Amino acid sequence: MSLLRWLRRQLRQPIPAREHLEAAVENNDVGEARRLLARFEFSDAQRRNVEQLLDAWEKAL
Repeated sequence: MSLLRWLRRQLRQPIPAREHLEAAVENNDVGEARRLLARFEFSDAQRRNVEQLLDAWEKAL
């Protein structure tokens, strides 16, 4: 699953942070995405999933 798709499923509300995350993903800005996601509260399993998606995205660049 792509990070953008996962974010849209998890962050259903169109809040400014979600819009910034979508822009970071669309602009291939892994650092900005990491910075923004650090502010969100996730369960341990969700956090691991997010980190795995970010790591895979970073390696693909």
